[in-house]
Amino acid sequence: MFPAAVWASSAPGPVAGTLAGVSEEPAWLVLVYRVPSEPSRLRATVWRRLKAAGAVYLANSVAVLPESAAAERVLRKLRAEIEAMGGSGQLLRAEALSGHGDVVAAFNAARDAEYAEVLSRCADFLAEIDKETKAEKFTYAELEENDEDLTKLRGWLDKIRARDTLGASRAQEASKAVEGCAQALDGFAEKVYATEANP
Repeated sequence: MFPAAVWASSAPGPVAGTLAGVSEEPAWLVLVYRVPSEPSRLRATVWRRLKAAGAVYLANSVAVLPESAAAERVLRKLRAEIEAMGGSGQLLRAEALSGHGDVVAAFNAARDAEYAEVLSRCADFLAEIDKETKAEKFTYAELEENDEDLTKLRGWLDKIRARDTLGASRAQEASKAVEGCAQALDGFAEKVYATEANP
């Protein structure tokens, strides 16, 4: 399970997010919630929302995000949804007195796992382009389908980048992989155009 961390809420004011004598590491937004045990879909809904926001769990029903206006909006909205489900929740602004590096590592590991999924999809994309090239399936239908897949890849990468506020290690690798897919698609498109010009 995740290592225990000591938390202290920070009071609002000119130095919100820091405490006197404590290093100025980023503050965190902590959602502590409870939802009814049944139906189980309620718990799954909350988990999906938190995953989509990029949050990581410190313990059961305790999730964190680096503090930002966007993260606060997401978590405030989710807290309201939890209460509408018949549950309860508290949203705290907090600072790690110890264990900060563990929380950052967990957050970045979650982003790197998402980047790894992008890399896997990029490999699939390139394999499909290679397969269609070898089969000489240079048609506009194939080009359109591949273009849609590339658009999805780019959109997925953009969503991960938006969540990656602490600099996960595989960001550049994933960006290069998607750019490689775009270049491969450009090459495939040229073959489609050449086939059209010389049927």
